[in-house]
Amino acid sequence: MRLKFTVNGRRQEADDVWEGESLLYVLRERLGLPGSKNACEQGECGSCTVYLDGVPACSCLVAAGQAEGREVRTVEGLADEEQLDPVQQAFVETGAVQCGFCTPGLLVQTHDLLERTPKPSDAEIRESLAGNLCRCTGYEKIMDAVRLAAQRRTDA
Repeated sequence: MRLKFTVNGRRQEADDVWEGESLLYVLRERLGLPGSKNACEQGECGSCTVYLDGVPACSCLVAAGQAEGREVRTVEGLADEEQLDPVQQAFVETGAVQCGFCTPGLLVQTHDLLERTPKPSDAEIRESLAGNLCRCTGYEKIMDAVRLAAQRRTDA
């Protein structure tokens, strides 16, 4: 099948897509967007989280055919061509980016949290990020990054 959808604001087409192929596979292998990571393939780790029609979704669980005509925003789509999104910048500055495998999903989920809740409490941050697994940081630097991004967004 030919898949037609919007990715990071651009109309995209992918040919010879099997309907059961994952959206994650299409993004990474067919469209050359390696930001979303392929880790568990079961929706348990959050590394592949993208926006699907404005709602965070594990792209490993979305069949490619389900994306037909829809809008996808990946971690690459958070930044503009000139600079990183404030969430991305905060993760860099606080050292929340270590091995980087969990980072794309955490960035998308944090971006979504701050869109919905500009000044989240620590409990709200933990609840929002609960579906994202990190093996490197112990989560404290991630919490620091979310707090910094929230502060900068409200100060701007």
